[in-house]
Amino acid sequence: MAFICMQVSAKDYPVSLFNIYSDGVTLNTRSIQYAIDYISAQGGGRLVFSVGRYLTGSISLKSGVTLDLQEGAVLVGSLNPFDYEKKSWVALIFAYDQQHIGITGKGIVDGQGQLIARGVIDVIGKGFMKDPLSNGRPEATNRPVLINFHHCEDISISDITLKNSSSWVEVYDHCKNLRIDHIHVDSKDYWNNDGMDLVDCEDVTVSNSFIDSDDDGICLKSFDATHTSSNILVRDCIIRSSANGIKFGTASHGVFTDIRFLHNTIYDTYRSAIALEAVDGGVIKNITVDSLEALHTGNVIFLRIGERVPGKIGRLEHVRLSHIKATIPASKPDAGYPYEGPVEDGPRNVSPAIVISGLPGGDVSDISMDHLEISHPGGGDSLYAQVPLDALSGIPENPDHYPEFSMFKELPAWGAFIRHARNIHLTDFRLQCQKADFRVPIVLDDVHGASFQALEVAAPRQSRPVFSYRSDSVNVNNRPLQ
Repeated sequence: MAFICMQVSAKDYPVSLFNIYSDGVTLNTRSIQYAIDYISAQGGGRLVFSVGRYLTGSISLKSGVTLDLQEGAVLVGSLNPFDYEKKSWVALIFAYDQQHIGITGKGIVDGQGQLIARGVIDVIGKGFMKDPLSNGRPEATNRPVLINFHHCEDISISDITLKNSSSWVEVYDHCKNLRIDHIHVDSKDYWNNDGMDLVDCEDVTVSNSFIDSDDDGICLKSFDATHTSSNILVRDCIIRSSANGIKFGTASHGVFTDIRFLHNTIYDTYRSAIALEAVDGGVIKNITVDSLEALHTGNVIFLRIGERVPGKIGRLEHVRLSHIKATIPASKPDAGYPYEGPVEDGPRNVSPAIVISGLPGGDVSDISMDHLEISHPGGGDSLYAQVPLDALSGIPENPDHYPEFSMFKELPAWGAFIRHARNIHLTDFRLQCQKADFRVPIVLDDVHGASFQALEVAAPRQSRPVFSYRSDSVNVNNRPLQ
């Protein structure tokens, strides 16, 4: 993966030069913006924040400028909604159509998310802002995100801590040559706190970072049907989420290709460790997930094709998932975190570890999985789901529904449920069930050309067959299923 290294002037400008105060009380928005504009006009450099608390509203980074927050420096978001600007989002730090920019250092950006969200609600209640207040909270775009970069190139985000956003934490939209390294995201202060959103981006590396968010951890999105998200690498990261750990979608209008996730860890995650969702007519292809440890997650792998845009069925193809070790708990994986995933969304039995579901006429295709070791709690109750084959025709397709592994409610498998799929190959696949479960380990429905090599299933008092299927050309340990 080739990147253009960001080159900026070596000159540092201390914030004190611009009468920017570190008392946590003085509103520094205009002073910080003046400093950024001045440094950019001088050819670039670093605006250096030393120890202290710097209160500000919306600021806009300009080409050649890096905000450097030294250890002990905290950039604090104002609690007054009128101190923020809205472009496509309301944000604390903007950058639109800029180059060679960055946010670095061991300091903190603190959005004071829950408190500013309350201020936004107050402004809406007074009639100064229009918002439907769905579920009692403002729209995500009306609450300040910490970072909103749009059409920017050559970006470096490193070492900083991002905390307490009132909405998504970082939104990188149509950005190119983006490097994110050794950052710490701690954002469980309000709803919709996606840890990181890469929207229609190219040439991205995210590495050595920790993300703890109440919504999706690292989320790739596409709102632009004409754009391709490509050449993206996420490696050596640790993620916790009360939604999905790594997710493509839900917005999935364009193309995602040549994307790799290597050596990552996901834990205490309510929904899926990996969720690839082509539901808006876009294409997800050429994806690699290798060396993933998923501890205490509600679901391990969710692959979904949908049709939320009438007449536009997505494509999901050429995906390799390898060297994955995962455990699914019997209890709620994110119990005790400030904003837990909604209990009402889940089925009563613990869902299958793997859910792959295309649509009639829209197969998930060419998926290879190897060296998978998955532990499932089992204990499925026969009162909540029917036996396989008899029940398959009653499982809804839900083509226009919001995609989650739990969207079909009770499924007749505990290990893997696969339907409307083609060319699915699993090698060295180990499934373990901790408690007896009335459900079949693996259910295949409308699957064409599937193979399971070196398959091992361990379950106490397993009286049912390993497979139940309404499919053809299925091969298990070098023997066709009859």
